[in-house]
Order: sequence, then structure tokens, then C-alpha cells
Amino acid sequence: MKELKILYLYPDILELYGDFGNIQVLKYRLEKRGFKAIIEPYSIGDTPPNFCDYDLVFAGGGADQEQGILAQDLITYKENIKQAVDNGTFFLLICGAYQLFGKYYKGVEGNKIPGLEIFDYYTEAIADRKKRCIGNIVIEANLNGKQTKIIGFENHGGQTFDIDTPFGSVLFGNGNKFGDTKEGFFLDNVIATYLHGPLLSKNPELTDYIIKYCLDRKYDEDIILEPLDDEFENKCREQLLDRFLTNNK
Repeated sequence: MKELKILYLYPDILELYGDFGNIQVLKYRLEKRGFKAIIEPYSIGDTPPNFCDYDLVFAGGGADQEQGILAQDLITYKENIKQAVDNGTFFLLICGAYQLFGKYYKGVEGNKIPGLEIFDYYTEAIADRKKRCIGNIVIEANLNGKQTKIIGFENHGGQTFDIDTPFGSVLFGNGNKFGDTKEGFFLDNVIATYLHGPLLSKNPELTDYIIKYCLDRKYDEDIILEPLDDEFENKCREQLLDRFLTNNK
């Protein structure tokens, strides 16, 4: 039986908006197709993981305080994480985790949380705590040459700068900062985004993009994923897209 090994980072700390749902969706869509999903959580004090041993690494969102706590632990794995990224391990990073993979995160009081510096972007919070990029968001992303609409929910005061390869173009919502035209950060094996929701439950095509990438890389073949019955999910998506994109014009 083919399998994927998934490292779930800091599930007790980075779980701000139901991001655990992303793990549940990955597991469900793998098992429905006869693949095995091995989910291994890691948090502070656990046995150190080797990031290169995993097919997929997932980390969710957290507030400033949580980021400050775990950043000290995460930075000890900086070289191992960079090696895993370079080797093609897939990383799905939501909100706070997205920020920590950049150069730094500067908080409201001016405190600077050092990032892993895996990527060149950086994030700075707006001084006014009441001003946040918050609400539903729709972006258009290119997944294997196909333009795909991605639906999510954003809630961040941090404004992220110096993104050369965004996850997608903003159709509705803010994106990396207030009024931005771009959202997130994207490489073949890295998706870093502000989209909560959880993200994958609203976007079956995105989930399957990640699954196929990981399976193809691990087994060195072009795996054809068996179609699943996404009628209910797609009807929900149609309703949301109509509400956000049509009724708000």
C-alpha cells in the first residue's frame, strides 16, 4: 500500500482557526483512494524530527505570543528544514507559520521575532491593533498550468513584503497586506498563505494537487488520482464564489 508520511508541527500551539481540519482532509482524501496517511505530531519537548524523512510538513496559524514561544524551538531545525525544502519535501504553512519561514516578524510593540530565513520575505504588524486584514478571501492560483479559484478566510494584522512568487492573485479580500493584489508565497513544493478556514476543506483541487505532488515525488511516477465525489463541496464552492465575486461587484 502506498503511503504518505506527514509531520504536523505544534498542533497544541498553532491551531488558531481550526487548521487541524487540513490534516483531516488530507487523511480522508488519501484513505478514500486506498493510500495510507501516517500523521506524526511534533511539539516542544518531543523527540526531534528529521524533516527530510517526511513527504509533507504542515503548520497552522497562531497569535504573536505563540509565535514567540515556538520560534525559539523551530529555529534549532533551521538547516534541517532548509535541506528538506531543497530536497522537495512539501510544506503547507498557514498564517503564523507562513510568517516564521521568512526573515522576521515585527510585532505591534516593535519586538522582532527572528524567522528561519528560508525565504526572503518579511512581516511587520500594523501599530493599530484594530486594523486587521479580516474576512473571506478568494484568490486565483496556477496549479499545474490550470487557473484555480481558492477560497479561504484571512485574519492577520501582519503585512508581508517582498514576495516574488505569490500563491495567487486576489479576486476578493486583502492578501499579503491591505489592498494587495497578491496573496501568499508559492513554490512547487511550498504553499505559504494567510488562508484559514480550514483551507483544504473548501478547495478539493488544491488538496489533490498537494497529494499528487507528494505521491509522484515519493514513488517517482505520474500517479493518476481516482476522482472522488466532490458534488457537495463544489456546490458549496459555487455558492461562496457567487456571493463573494458576483454579489460584491
